[in-house]
Amino acid sequence: MIEQHKTERAYALQKQILIEQRIGNEGKSAAIAYILWFLLGLFGGHRFYLRRTGSAILMLILTLTGIGLPITAIWWLIDAFLIPGMAQDYNDRLRQKLAYQIA
Repeated sequence: MIEQHKTERAYALQKQILIEQRIGNEGKSAAIAYILWFLLGLFGGHRFYLRRTGSAILMLILTLTGIGLPITAIWWLIDAFLIPGMAQDYNDRLRQKLAYQIA
């Protein structure tokens, strides 16, 4: 009985290590998102990276039309505070997906 419990704990630990390795490889980095925000933020580059494609396309269209540029500029500034949460949200969803696949 004790051996079975140790084996189950070891298996659960191995699953958790595998999931965290995959998160490290496939997850999104807030630092990279900030670099993209700074360089391509008005075009939605950081949102494309964080897989927020719909809002990224909207930012791109607003910026390219010129009329929406003031709106996009405000949105760009607000995103500076939202990036860590968006990256964490993506990584959490990926972690849940991987846990489901491995289980």
